[in-house]
Amino acid sequence: MNKEFLAAIPVLEKIEKAGFEAYFVGGAVRDYLLNRDIHDVDIATSATPLEIKNIFSSTVDVGIEHGTILVLYKGQGFEVTTFRSESDYEDYRRPQKVTFIRSLKEDLKRRDFTMNAIAMDRAGQLIDPFHGKSAIEQQIIDTVGEASERFKEDALRVIRAIRFVSQLGFSLEKNTEKEMANLAFLLQHISVERITAEMIKLLNGTHREKAFKIALETKLYAFWPTIFNDKKIIQSILSLPIEPLSEMELWILSLFLTNQTNSNDLLKKWKLPSKKIQFILRAILFLNWRKENEWTHYDCYRAGKEICTVVERVYQTSLGKDISEIESNFDHIFRELPILSRGDLKITGEEILKWYNKPAGPWVREVIEQIEKAVINKEVLNEVEEIKRWIKSCHLP
Repeated sequence: MNKEFLAAIPVLEKIEKAGFEAYFVGGAVRDYLLNRDIHDVDIATSATPLEIKNIFSSTVDVGIEHGTILVLYKGQGFEVTTFRSESDYEDYRRPQKVTFIRSLKEDLKRRDFTMNAIAMDRAGQLIDPFHGKSAIEQQIIDTVGEASERFKEDALRVIRAIRFVSQLGFSLEKNTEKEMANLAFLLQHISVERITAEMIKLLNGTHREKAFKIALETKLYAFWPTIFNDKKIIQSILSLPIEPLSEMELWILSLFLTNQTNSNDLLKKWKLPSKKIQFILRAILFLNWRKENEWTHYDCYRAGKEICTVVERVYQTSLGKDISEIESNFDHIFRELPILSRGDLKITGEEILKWYNKPAGPWVREVIEQIEKAVINKEVLNEVEEIKRWIKSCHLP
């Protein structure tokens, strides 16, 4: 049993000693059966939140209205959630009514997919009333019970399904896929932030092509915010060797393929972090430049290694070419550069002002830029006296 489970076993034992049931549930059990990395374990119990608080001396109410208590035990935190049933879903996302129950099977019954509806006791025995282990072995994603009911309860499950396709490479059970197609329109009730979180996981998956194909077949793509809601863009993506690209590079490639000028507006509709948006926009600027130009050492210096590498990987992918050597090529280029930033120059703006005995102004920045370019192009050594002589010989400014 994984160390994450072993660390949590004393919590289960303490709950059981108090007369209640306790099990590992959800994604951790699924990933354990798939031999995937496990980061956090979730515990489900027949004890109510108040009973859990009475059992453990140190707890935090992280979601007590839904039955979740964070138990702090021996320096670690474990989320413990009471068995519950849910009903009267609002906006195809939130249950208006949560009822604490004592039945594990009824708790598992409310979950999305059978592979996520498996419990495991502290001895490693599975409780699997909906045959999730069999679904995992067959590499099938199917809902617990009626697919239409599960998707209507929580429309986000529509995109979660193909996110799991991307992450695991599984196939969708036929009726599950059919109801996804029928109910994809319900995504319009889901917040952009939640859809974006799922899209990021999808783009990070190793089976993204398979997920995008299902998005096309089910017409799910039409309910994504901008960029990926264009059938032609997805078809273009699928025609290219995108397997080596990172999630960030896929955003850049997709935006590059749209060939639109309002990139900032399109990205904002996804509500991506501003830092991420700024990086993508800068990459797009250099991509458009790259269409007409080859990299010089000064261009590389100006862009920086990360932008150079990402831009070239995306650009060559857009041409259907191999990108396996690009990173090492830029590593070599940047090792050869005399300086990596303006701060590496041996002279400063203050020294230039002293040399010229002139008031400060935009001319100082222009001189420094000329010096940078000369140093990068190895026209002058990055030494104070050498730079001073070079400035005089060039009659700058």
